Amino acid sequence: MLFYERDDKVSTDFYLVRHAKKEIGTGDVLISSEGLEQASMTAEHFKKVSFSRIIYSPLKRSKLTAEMISRTTRKGLTQDIRLRERANWGDLPGQTFQEFVEMWNRCTRDRDYSPPVGDSARHAGERLSSCLLELADQHPQESFLIVTHGGLITDFLVNELTHEELHRKCPNFIKEQSVLVAECSITKVRYGGGKFELLDFANNIHLNRYDN
Repeated sequence: MLFYERDDKVSTDFYLVRHAKKEIGTGDVLISSEGLEQASMTAEHFKKVSFSRIIYSPLKRSKLTAEMISRTTRKGLTQDIRLRERANWGDLPGQTFQEFVEMWNRCTRDRDYSPPVGDSARHAGERLSSCLLELADQHPQESFLIVTHGGLITDFLVNELTHEELHRKCPNFIKEQSVLVAECSITKVRYGGGKFELLDFANNIHLNRYDN
């Protein structure tokens, strides 16, 4: 892949949105009725935000969230497999939820551990970095909405930022990372000068129905 020389003063913004709340179940499940409401409110929020395009994970919960935002904002959609979650319950036949959680937690503790299905935490974060860097190179000075998964967002942040930077945004980030990114929350990052900057983390104020 060809990357062009980039002016250090040029920056690209990314709105990393976790998918809406999903139904309870194994495999590639849909979003729940509560998730539909969350996605609708998120779509209304992004009507007021300037961005170029929506890029989304192929898993149904992300795809459906992205489609709802697209219909409201009239922005185009592109699917990218690099935005898939680190691992998904149901991908390993016969795996119980408890076994999945244990596998997930081991990956979080040991970022280079490769589980029986899915990716290590480090590699998962590298997938998201690859996607964002490609967009930044090909479309400098634009903004993008990325609909993906909570685990992938934190895997990416732990890869790209120092522990000190992360803890300034959220104390005990490393220890608590698996529960920090709520459904339809928005994390804003900026790429410029050869590095990523965290501007806002897991913000879900737009889901407050009383917020005007």
